[in-house]
Amino acid sequence: MSGFKKLASDTALYGVSTILGRLLNWALVPLHTYIFSQPQALSSNVELYNAIGTLLILYTLGLETAFFRYAARNRNQLEVYFSRSLSIVLVVTALFTIPAIVFSGDIARALEYTGQQKFIRWAALILAIDAVTALPFARLRVENKARRFVTAKILNVLIVIALNLFFLIFCRDVYNGEYLTFLQPFVDLIYDPTLGPGYIFLANLIANACYFLLIRNAFKGFRFQWDNQQVQTLLLYAFPMMLTNLVGNINMSTDRYFLRHFLPEGFYPGLSSKDALGIYGNCYKLSVFITLAINSFRFAADPFFFSRAEDKNAPDLLANVTKWFVIVCVMIWVGVSLNLDAIGLLIGENYRSGLPVVPVLMLANLMLGIFYNLAFWFKLTDKTSYGTLITVIGTVVTILLNILLIPVLGYMGCAVAFLASSVVMTVICYYLGEKHYPVPYNVPSALGYLLSGGLLIYFATQIRIGNLWLALLYHQVLFGLYLAAMLVIERDTFGPLLAKWRSGRRPAGVEEKI
Repeated sequence: MSGFKKLASDTALYGVSTILGRLLNWALVPLHTYIFSQPQALSSNVELYNAIGTLLILYTLGLETAFFRYAARNRNQLEVYFSRSLSIVLVVTALFTIPAIVFSGDIARALEYTGQQKFIRWAALILAIDAVTALPFARLRVENKARRFVTAKILNVLIVIALNLFFLIFCRDVYNGEYLTFLQPFVDLIYDPTLGPGYIFLANLIANACYFLLIRNAFKGFRFQWDNQQVQTLLLYAFPMMLTNLVGNINMSTDRYFLRHFLPEGFYPGLSSKDALGIYGNCYKLSVFITLAINSFRFAADPFFFSRAEDKNAPDLLANVTKWFVIVCVMIWVGVSLNLDAIGLLIGENYRSGLPVVPVLMLANLMLGIFYNLAFWFKLTDKTSYGTLITVIGTVVTILLNILLIPVLGYMGCAVAFLASSVVMTVICYYLGEKHYPVPYNVPSALGYLLSGGLLIYFATQIRIGNLWLALLYHQVLFGLYLAAMLVIERDTFGPLLAKWRSGRRPAGVEEKI
């Protein structure tokens, strides 16, 4: 039980940075969607950030996982493996970033975003900094310096938000003479209204540059090292994981690559394909609530389970962890989906037509989170090639269904394709895992929560209530009943905890009355 508590504690701590960071960052969605009321204005933002997520995997080559693995086996050589891994990332980052900056104009024209070459350059630099700091952040996790990790991540997000407010509201208003007109000469030097959404990239770039100050101690002891044999050893382990992560990312991001190109002209009356991409991309961000729990868990779980790979109780612990992971994620899924009528008010009116995709996307991410839990079997047994195979199958499913469904269902086709792919990957991973690394998962419990949550969301959305306050009350009652049902089902777990809590609150020397 102590291991479970340790994982829960680390997950909660990493969750502070992940949840608070994502929520604060998500708070920019209303700002962006209200300021840029035409969805197509944010289409390049959606595509370029999508590309950053994919390319980051290529830049880091899965070396975070390799670093975890080898550092866990040889703690006294942590700095050596850190230097070797970071040296590889530095070389790869330079090889990709320099051409991206030099040919930014050609890239912008190829993507049909003519005149936005500055956006390309800034995105390339954001990506480069993310890649270079990935290993130092991994080192903080290995060394159990979660507080330093959390502090850096939160400060980064706060800087991003502050700069977005500064450029998109303060500078704009002063430039237009709405207040503080004596500052106009200063603002004229730093603000160009034609950049528009480009300031989203600039704010991100400045905040990322601050990482070098915030986690400078994590670079301690780094020496550039390049030994072909050692590089080969690291990459042989890391490459399958990189390929797995790359294919998995493509699986998750194919929709935003394909939507603009496969959506028939006039599918949504009065909207262009770029408008549709802007709507879908920003509604996609609302599914962040489920990814918060997944990312928080993954930050803590990777080093945790690697350090217990030889523990005979590891399978039982993994099964118990997965059960509660599913319960927590289902509660988030149900809670957010039941309250979309209120949450939808936080984004611009022209973006709200995409809200029906949110529950489907959240379920797809939930299934992907279960897959990540199941995937520990091939990480712990060094059979990482199975992960590559599974994600390739999932990506093929995603690509085919996007091509087939986007012309028929629009951006809902993107969400359905993602969900189908996540389910296929999860089922295959479970089946293979039971053969190579049996874990006593409570499958009926997981299926029961997923099915009941889905049915509640479906039937709740069939009842339309015009009054927002009545709708909120109705949905909170439903959610409360669902939560109460879960507490009853899991009474064997919560009962002893509640009894222990009550006994701990009882004043010393006072006997409990019967």
